[in-house]
Amino acid sequence: MKVATFSKTGTKAAETQLPKTVFEVEVTDATLQQAIVRANANLRHASAKTLTRAEVRGGGRKPWRQKGTGRARFGSTRVPIWRSGGVAHGPHGEQNYTKEMPKNMVQASVRMALTSQAKNVIVIENFEVKEPKTRLVIDLIDKLNAEGNIIIIASALSEPTLLALANVPGVMAIRPNQLRAYDIMIADTIIIEKSALADIEKQYGKATKKSVVTKGSK
Repeated sequence: MKVATFSKTGTKAAETQLPKTVFEVEVTDATLQQAIVRANANLRHASAKTLTRAEVRGGGRKPWRQKGTGRARFGSTRVPIWRSGGVAHGPHGEQNYTKEMPKNMVQASVRMALTSQAKNVIVIENFEVKEPKTRLVIDLIDKLNAEGNIIIIASALSEPTLLALANVPGVMAIRPNQLRAYDIMIADTIIIEKSALADIEKQYGKATKKSVVTKGSK
């Protein structure tokens, strides 16, 4: 598949052929879904925390005597069945929601995501601005006709470029070895430097077609 290619100034140049081993593989929905679920799970933090009966204040004194009152026996007012008591089996703030995937499946999911998003790929010779000014980056992005959520994949970005990109909403700059299927799938435009395109092919394009296909619905 050929995609539009731009010079470092944003002028449209000749088209670039995307490597077939990365951008033209068989897509398996089950593998993509597993990669996206894993990405969301790994971003989740165990922020919820409830107090057990041992952590709630008070309740040291027995509310009434053991026998003779006609009421149920209680040793504390902080038992879970009492109002303002502790919580039984509640979140404790140490839950681990992270999920793992085999390395070959992670790489396969990246290839599948890039294949699904190949129509939104733009190649640029070099994405760089000389001064750390947000306006320069926005002007360059406008010349590339990039819209929505944008991912810039570059082998290396200069410090002025990184500083300029920091204030642009909806734009993410990453290296080829940081690619995730989730980030690729939510992108509306994917800008890839020519040097990074070679790195992507080298890192993710080694697998054969048989190793890309996994079990699941297509």
